[in-house]
Amino acid sequence: MKPANRIMKRVLRDGTAAIAAMIIGGASLGYAQESVSVRATLLTGAVPVDDPSAAVWSSAPPATFPMSPQVHWQNRIQEVTVKDVSVRALHDGTQVAVLVEYADPTQDPDDAAALEFMVGDKKAHFAHGQPMLQVEGGPVNIWFWKNKTGKAIDMSAKGFGTLKPQEHQDVTAKGVYSNGTWKVVFSRKLLTGHADEDVQITAGQFMSISFAVWDGRKDAVGELVEKGSQKAVSSWWYFRADAPPDYSGYMYAAIAA
Repeated sequence: MKPANRIMKRVLRDGTAAIAAMIIGGASLGYAQESVSVRATLLTGAVPVDDPSAAVWSSAPPATFPMSPQVHWQNRIQEVTVKDVSVRALHDGTQVAVLVEYADPTQDPDDAAALEFMVGDKKAHFAHGQPMLQVEGGPVNIWFWKNKTGKAIDMSAKGFGTLKPQEHQDVTAKGVYSNGTWKVVFSRKLLTGHADEDVQITAGQFMSISFAVWDGRKDAVGELVEKGSQKAVSSWWYFRADAPPDYSGYMYAAIAA
């Protein structure tokens, strides 16, 4: 059995406790980062909110996630350009930045990428929070970027056909294309004043994240090959922002001494 399959079998059996053990534990750290969770490393300096190529990104462990054609909604697609994405994340206790990297043979105006987070306690399907068998559905928060505009759109959805931009726009994004690879950085404050629509990122806690990518190339008659629901998507994975160090044990030891 492949390492990723072994990990997912353990996760399905033991839940988030297994995730925590794999990420915090030493021996399984590499597999966990590659196949299960994005870890947002805590920085002491500024987060590179608008620089996908900043050297500090090398301090964040990469996690690679498989992508596949979207098949849950009409206008399905059978083949996609992007087969996987590599993801890193950093935060400074206030601001978080997520870097998504993927191979794309050409740079096109309609190239696009997105992050999706569950909002609140409801278990939502990764397809825009659509209610499905054994999944009650619920709100999701989508951070969307397109090369044509160079900007982010902060969006919400509660199922197929409900996707809409939020009145408040808290997310920024910037993409850089070089040598057949896109690097797109998304950034936002960990916490916002809109808990009903925005994911609230609490350091030390696990939350669900998924990814979507559109290759903006056109076919022989000038039509976009990937657009709207025709895209590469991932399933839900896990995201966790590092908690600040806990020095309380040292303090108690000093007092006791």
